Amino acid sequence: MCDPMCLKIGSLTSVKINLEYLPAFECHPESSTEVFEFSAFLQMLLPAFGLLTFLLLLPVTIGAAELHQNSTYHNPILPGFHPDPSCIFVREWDNTFFCASSSFNAFPGIPIHASKDLQNWKLIGHVLNRKEQLPGLAETNRSTSGIWAPALRYHQKNFYLVTTLVNDDLPADDALRWDNIIFKASDPYKPSSWSVAKHFKFEGYDTSPFWDADGTSYITGSHAWKVQPGIHQTTANLDTGEIGEWTNIWNGTGGQAPEGPHIYLNDGYYYLMVAEGGTGLGHFETMARSKAIGGPFEVNPANPILTNANTTNYFQTVGHADLFQDASGNWWSVALSTRGGPSFLNYPMGRETVLAPVTWKTGEWPYITQINGEMSGWPMPPSEKDIPGSGPFINEGDDIDFAPGSKLPAHFTYWRFPNPDAFTVSPPGHPHTLKIKPSKLNLTALNGNYAGPEGQNFVGRRQQDTLFTYKVDVDFSPKSLEEEAGLSVFLTQNHHLDLGIVMLPRNSSAATLEDNTSNFAKPPTTGLTPHFRFRGISYIAVPDPVIVPIPEAWAHHAITLQIAAHNSTHYVFSAGPAGSKSELKEIITVSNEAVSWGFTGTILGVYSTTNGGSGSTDAYFSNWKYRPQGQLRK
Repeated sequence: MCDPMCLKIGSLTSVKINLEYLPAFECHPESSTEVFEFSAFLQMLLPAFGLLTFLLLLPVTIGAAELHQNSTYHNPILPGFHPDPSCIFVREWDNTFFCASSSFNAFPGIPIHASKDLQNWKLIGHVLNRKEQLPGLAETNRSTSGIWAPALRYHQKNFYLVTTLVNDDLPADDALRWDNIIFKASDPYKPSSWSVAKHFKFEGYDTSPFWDADGTSYITGSHAWKVQPGIHQTTANLDTGEIGEWTNIWNGTGGQAPEGPHIYLNDGYYYLMVAEGGTGLGHFETMARSKAIGGPFEVNPANPILTNANTTNYFQTVGHADLFQDASGNWWSVALSTRGGPSFLNYPMGRETVLAPVTWKTGEWPYITQINGEMSGWPMPPSEKDIPGSGPFINEGDDIDFAPGSKLPAHFTYWRFPNPDAFTVSPPGHPHTLKIKPSKLNLTALNGNYAGPEGQNFVGRRQQDTLFTYKVDVDFSPKSLEEEAGLSVFLTQNHHLDLGIVMLPRNSSAATLEDNTSNFAKPPTTGLTPHFRFRGISYIAVPDPVIVPIPEAWAHHAITLQIAAHNSTHYVFSAGPAGSKSELKEIITVSNEAVSWGFTGTILGVYSTTNGGSGSTDAYFSNWKYRPQGQLRK
């Protein structure tokens, strides 16, 4: 906040105007001209009309300034693989908003984004950033396992995050399926500040903390709905993980899978908000309230309070919401949503975080504005990007050269814990590259669900834009059959689309080249030679593999591999010699339906594998570029 601004009023003593009450004129570079012009206007006005006129006009002038404060913004606020959002506003931390989201099997896990204006969101770190915090992430089977639905809260100078590590491969009635955990930190910007997990027993998930006015702390969670659907609650010590007896406090309104509960104390009522209907097109949010934290709960007659079900809206599956206030006391809601409309076919970025204004009058139920791509409501805080933390802002692209002495960027993502020896930035003899040793397992791994202790050597970044171009140069000279390095649109182990450089027999391409033959020189027909190979795996039909020999003229040089989305439904995979954009050749155009599924969202990245063979050739990746080119919000 700026210092109070002093205006000279003729020969009178200066009058101080505290800019805290002029939110449209905070002293940021983009608004400094407005501050100067406003000041100059007042100084011109005062000598002519005197102090009385100034005092009469000041409220009108300030009111006009407030009217010009922006109240329009765009969804999603956290695009691309940021589901199950939980957000808080912490005045003590420089009036900052903090949001956590689910990460499933991705590592680092549980990303935390921060903002001071609800518009510019910066990745400041991850709650789960070290293997010793939660070794069990390495053991989870199935692509729907991992970290579900974190609940982020701030209490007595500490940040608490309560969540569930799920082994989705175990039977629904096996209590070991659910490992409920608590993380604590005194400084969210410092990764080492986040504690190791404290475990507590609960046969369910989506656990959320709450501190009552008398200091008693509670955890509310969703019981395993296939066993006994309902919302349960217990007293808890959030520092030790000790809990009391679980009791059922509400069962929702009858929708499938009541889950994602949060409690808010407002105007003498305990408001309990839950998601129902499953996380697909039937998703909706409901609410009940009680004068006592344990109920009985009165059901909101206006339920559901938030849903886009049974509409033609481009934003669907809306639910799993959280509520918070800003510095002015205005209420807001965040929720998850997918962009793809009711056809539910093309939504590769999966479940994203959206924002809506909330009207909550004294003694009444809250009203949440329906989610759309362009929203308006409460005045947004003035634009502000002065936020610490190591990660990028959510709308930034990548231009990464892997400089000597640098580390992989904070937003780079692995699938489960990586083998740290497999990744080297600027190794000797290969400056400005990322060396990746090959893993024996490819991206599908053992069975499309599990990767065992060896893991997969893959790293990427979230797709965060409808339209984008992602490319990287690959220096790779495979020597053994099926050695492969390339790039991928990766959703899960059983949903990914890959374009790799792979060593294959020279006649491998004969049956699959088709119309692509004209783009490439024909090789000899015996022995092994490097090929481009596109292949995919999904529960949805994918094209047959496309295998194309690499021209001899390209064989001993770095190769550019590229994935581009020029519309909302298809990816274009291309390849060519590095540094020669004009020679880039299209390998295949493929629908993104194959990676529009499940709980997560697509990750664009690079991999190296022997595909089960005995090879050991390293791959070197350089000139990593991700260029955002547009968001479809309809």
